[in-house]
Amino acid sequence: MLKAVLFDMDGVIVNTEPLHRKAFFQTFNDINIDISDDVFASFTGRTTMAICKALVEEFKLPMAPQTMVDIKRHHFKYLFENDSELDLLDGVFDLIKEYHSNGLSLVLASSSSMDNINNIFDRFNLNPYFVGKMSGTELKASKPHPEIFENAALASGHQRHECMVIEDSTNGIIAAKNAGIFCVGYDSVFSKDQDYTLADLVINDFKEISYPIISEHFKSVVMSR
Repeated sequence: MLKAVLFDMDGVIVNTEPLHRKAFFQTFNDINIDISDDVFASFTGRTTMAICKALVEEFKLPMAPQTMVDIKRHHFKYLFENDSELDLLDGVFDLIKEYHSNGLSLVLASSSSMDNINNIFDRFNLNPYFVGKMSGTELKASKPHPEIFENAALASGHQRHECMVIEDSTNGIIAAKNAGIFCVGYDSVFSKDQDYTLADLVINDFKEISYPIISEHFKSVVMSR
């Protein structure tokens, strides 16, 4: 029986990906490195620190990864406060309220910093619906490592086989499956170059996983295992 839902944030709850992308490419311009779209897409789902560590090593940059992180976060803070693109994804707030009203425990499991998570939750009044929030920046390893979803399942108060993850990235889906958790891949209009092969279910619209539909689907899948 489905008892908890573990939500990714960027690309699932709120469309911050364009803002993160702008902030990263402004950072790349600041430090004079050239990153292709394909290489950048491969970073989706990883923490800012993990990305910056990889780039500092790859380009042998004369700076600490934290310095690059700080530059990127400076740009993102400005965009968060001033860019008109930021909004909840279509249908997700109704889904969150429906899950909550049906007694599911909701946990946020995001690679974003806790400051960013709290800013989003405060801006869109999401705190009343969630029993926990997890930031990948506070863990030893980032997605595709399963640690964040293992911890999120614990925070929900339920067993992993009673949980479901909603993810939009290749790395996030791998992390969920490595944690042994049922995973819905959200292939939205904003998703670019992500692989949903490992997801247990792939959707394009949150109406496809309304509570009555997903609870029955989840039950049939779990019972068949």
